[in-house]
Amino acid sequence: MMENTPPFTLAHLPPLPPPVHLAIGMFDGIHLGHQKIIRHATETARATSGTVAVLTFTPHPSHLLHPHAPVPQILNSADKDELLRALGAGCIIHEPFTRQFAAHSVGTFLDTLLHALPALATIHVGEDFRFGHARTGDVRLLQTHATSRHLRIHSIASVEINGARISSTRIRELIATGRVTDANTLLGRPYASHGTIIPGRALARTLGFPTFNTPWTPELQPRHGVYAIKVRTPDTPHPLCGLANYGLRPTVTAETPAHPLLEVHLFTTATVLANTGLKPGAALHAEWLHFIRPEKKFPTLDALRAQITDDVAAAQNFFKSTPIP
Repeated sequence: MMENTPPFTLAHLPPLPPPVHLAIGMFDGIHLGHQKIIRHATETARATSGTVAVLTFTPHPSHLLHPHAPVPQILNSADKDELLRALGAGCIIHEPFTRQFAAHSVGTFLDTLLHALPALATIHVGEDFRFGHARTGDVRLLQTHATSRHLRIHSIASVEINGARISSTRIRELIATGRVTDANTLLGRPYASHGTIIPGRALARTLGFPTFNTPWTPELQPRHGVYAIKVRTPDTPHPLCGLANYGLRPTVTAETPAHPLLEVHLFTTATVLANTGLKPGAALHAEWLHFIRPEKKFPTLDALRAQITDDVAAAQNFFKSTPIP
């Protein structure tokens, strides 16, 4: 398979080693259902010594269809690509979702794919896949038109947990309301944030809880509050457990900031921290594991210090009772 292939649109694709096995979808979140589709394409490619390609869309169709209330995305393009490559995608195609593209008939859609990918052999989609004008195209219609074009369509059944279908909509609701533990179950991995550490005012240090601070404003913001998290760094063999506050810091900020801040306090020694490479300008990757409480304003710094002490104890109790890989 091709590795580290940059994204291309259908109009500018390089030749791909045949046969090509294409997974199609929005794939926001790359949850367990999406992973099942990608892995099916990957297994098919492995059996035929072929290439896995993924066709996804940008922006989300809601930006075109509902511009005043577009759906906030769980993942940005860079994070999505990283996860898709980890699942085996050799080529990732970010196709602009335009009115012209949305109006394609099923025949035009397939012919466009074959023109861009002459070695296309199979297409892999979720069983609820829809396309074309007014989303009238479905898997059955796709299969009907694919036969004459010598394409095979694989319809992948949804994944259910506790009798409910996993969906990006369901995961968005969980993240927005702070239920990251449940969201992680549906994602099949921890919900994560990626930011660059910035210098702080050292106020948390004076309270006894030094932090690494990163501005982070994803399209879909998690509930503001305090979370148990873990941080991975290239310089530490195991993840570092800690506590994070994500929000607008109402106790210590006189005016409401324009953007939220992620403040991470790690439960380790100063010696270990000094060897992690975590400093201003460095990247900080945090995995969110458990919601502890919502953000709130405290009357005094002493009250805030007492609450953080309780928060640390709550997070440490969580880690004691929960295996951390």
